[in-house]
Amino acid sequence: MLIKACLYATLLPLALADVQFTSPAAGATLAAAKPIAIKWKDSGDGTALTDLTTYTLFLCAGGNDAASFIQLAAITERGQFSTGNEVSGTVAANVGGPDKNAYFLKIQSVGAKGAQAINYSDRFTLSGMTGTFPPNVQAGIAKVSGTDGPPSTNQQAPAAAAGGAQGQEAVSYTAQTGLIKYAPMLTPPGTKITKKAPTPRYPTSSVPIAQTFLPTPKQTTTMTASATYAPAQSRPFQVSQAHVTTKHDILLIETQAPAASMPQDDMQKFLHRWRD
Repeated sequence: MLIKACLYATLLPLALADVQFTSPAAGATLAAAKPIAIKWKDSGDGTALTDLTTYTLFLCAGGNDAASFIQLAAITERGQFSTGNEVSGTVAANVGGPDKNAYFLKIQSVGAKGAQAINYSDRFTLSGMTGTFPPNVQAGIAKVSGTDGPPSTNQQAPAAAAGGAQGQEAVSYTAQTGLIKYAPMLTPPGTKITKKAPTPRYPTSSVPIAQTFLPTPKQTTTMTASATYAPAQSRPFQVSQAHVTTKHDILLIETQAPAASMPQDDMQKFLHRWRD
């Protein structure tokens, strides 16, 4: 018991509040292309919900693992927790199929100190949908029993600084099939240039040249995970004739040299011709 208590005390400061959806209800049937009333509350786990600052809210469909569900539409892209705990959104009827309990909500929250939490709602049905799902999503829906959505995940700021990805970000960009592509967090820039010669970051691949007109892309946008690494402390100092300040590990150089004087040679004589 003492070991368990010590372990719990160690992990408690790392806990992040979870969002618990209260609407739509589990197993509810909603009409397609109509406003979806979305509400949530603090799940009671970890710190208070007021410690979270911003969120992004998606409508998703598919199974309960990252490879079998897709994000269909962004309901709220830059939400603020300070504005309340309910929103409303409408999605087009052609973004998915009418499968029972195929849909759920995903909310990605960012805390004041950079930690992230991803929570999912219970499943519900959208009647009157006219679209279709990719094969992997259809297979994921077929494996689902009940109304539980995917499990929630927490990502703490120190882990995010290493450039790790989770959820939809972990799926290769070209392997994503949803209407919204998802990119991992940008890695923080370094403070030194160590490369002596440029080298490819990824191996080469074949690129087939289109011989006919390609179909219109269905993707609507690309969402990049919020940066969660802490910026470096500003350290101004003098180097020769330049004032250098480091911020976010980027060198910003502002020259202190005086502006160059006007030319006094043939160029100046040429410019004088246009004074009249």
